Amino acid sequence: MTSTPTEILAAWVAGLGHADVPPEVRESARLRVLDTVGICVAGRASDAGRAARAAVGEWGGRGAAMLIGESVSVPAVSAALANGTYAHSLEFDDTHLPSIVHPSAPMVPALLAAAQAAGASGTEFVTALVAAYEVNARLSMAQYDPDLRNSAFFEHGLHATSIIGAVAAAAACARLRDLGPDGVADALSVACSLGAGLIEANRAGGNVKKLHGGWSAHCAVAAATLAAHGGTGPRTILEGRFGFFQAFCGDHWRPSELTEGLGSRWDTPGIFFKPYPCNHFTHTIVDAAIALRNRGVRPDDIEGVRIGTAAPSWRTIGDPIEEKRHPRSGYHGGFSAPWVFACAMVGGSGLGLSYSDFDDAYLAEPVRRSIAERCDVVIDERCTRIFPHQFPSVVTVRLRDGREMTEEVLTNLGGPDRPLSREQLTSKLLANAGEASDAIASACFELDSLPSVDPVLKATVSEQA
Repeated sequence: MTSTPTEILAAWVAGLGHADVPPEVRESARLRVLDTVGICVAGRASDAGRAARAAVGEWGGRGAAMLIGESVSVPAVSAALANGTYAHSLEFDDTHLPSIVHPSAPMVPALLAAAQAAGASGTEFVTALVAAYEVNARLSMAQYDPDLRNSAFFEHGLHATSIIGAVAAAAACARLRDLGPDGVADALSVACSLGAGLIEANRAGGNVKKLHGGWSAHCAVAAATLAAHGGTGPRTILEGRFGFFQAFCGDHWRPSELTEGLGSRWDTPGIFFKPYPCNHFTHTIVDAAIALRNRGVRPDDIEGVRIGTAAPSWRTIGDPIEEKRHPRSGYHGGFSAPWVFACAMVGGSGLGLSYSDFDDAYLAEPVRRSIAERCDVVIDERCTRIFPHQFPSVVTVRLRDGREMTEEVLTNLGGPDRPLSREQLTSKLLANAGEASDAIASACFELDSLPSVDPVLKATVSEQA
C-alpha cells in the first residue's frame, strides 16, 4: 500500500538522525534559536506579550517549562503560548520565501517547551527543530500559488504562519516525546484541526495577530500531548477530500511539494532573517532610506517621495494611503511604507531600525509625521515581477532644490543573496536582550553539546531581561 504524505513526513521526522543533518543546516537552526530567543526577551513588554503572560498566570498549573525572561516554570502548553506570543509581537521574526510564512516564531517556543518538559538533550532538540523547519517549508510551498505569486492562505485572509506552524511543530514535539512514526503522524493530524489565524488585524487593527505565534506553539504542544495519550487523526489529513489543504486552499495547492526533496534538499538555511522589526515588505524601503541618507539626503531636503513596491505588497503597506501616512500605533506603523521610510530617514538603532524606533511616542513626532505625509506608494511592475522571491522597492525622493534621487533595492538583507553574518545576528540579539545577550549567545552556539535546553532559557533571566 502506498504511504500517504502524512505517513511519509511522520516517518522522516521520527527517523531523522543528528548526523543526517549537514553542519550548515544545524548552524542555521542554532542561529534561529538565538534570534528568536532574543526577540522573545524584547517581546515580553509588548501589549500582546503582557496579555499572554497574564493569561498563563491566571491558568496556573504544574511547572514543566520556563517562561523566557523569568525564573518561573509553567505547563509546557502555557510556556509555548507566552513565549510564542513574545516571538511574534515585534514583526522581527524570520520569513520563508516565496511562501511568506514565518517559521521560527511558533516553532522555536513550542520545541523549547516540549524539549524542556521531556528532558531532551540539545542534540535532540536541534535535530527535531531542523525536522520542523523542513516540514514547515514543504507545507508552506504546497499552499503557495505560483500563478497568483502569493500564499493561497493569505488570499483567503488566513494566517499561514499560525496554521502551518502548529502542524510542523506538532510533528517535532511528538518526536521529542519519542512517540515514533505513528505518534508523530497522529500529532501532525490532530494539529491540523487546531491551528487558526485570520489576518484582518493587518489592515484594521487589534493585537490578535501578535498572539498567533503563541497560539500556534500552544496548539503544537497540545497536539503532541494529546497524541501521547491516545489522540489520533486520519492519515489522509493533508490531501483528503475534507483534509487540511482542501479545506484551506480548495484546488489551489500542490501535493508534490509535500515530500519533494525530503532529506536531500535542505530549506532551513534559505529562510530569511529579518534585520528590522517591521513588515517584511518594507525592509528594502529601509535600505533605500539608509542609502539616501548616506548620499547626503536629510529630512528637511525632501519635497516628496514616491515608493514603488510590488502589487501584493502595496495592498498591505500602501493602502489606504491616508491610514498608512497616519498609523494608529507604532506597531501598525510597521505595516506602513510611508511610516517605515520616515523612521529610517530620521535614523534608527540596531542594524538600522529596532523595536524602540516603533514606539507609540514617535507617532506625534513632527519630523516623522512630515516625511510620512509627503510619501506616495505606487505599484512598480518590475517589483511585482520579482515578488515574492524578494520584496523589492524603488524609492525616488524629490528634493526642494529640484533634484530627484532614486534608490533601487531589489534583494532583501537577511536572505541568501545578502545574508546576515553571525556577528550581525549577535548585534541584533544585543539590541533585543541587553545584558542577557552574551549568555544567550553562548548557550545557543553550544546547543548541540548541551545535556538539555535549560541553559538557553536560564540565560534569558537577567536584570535587564
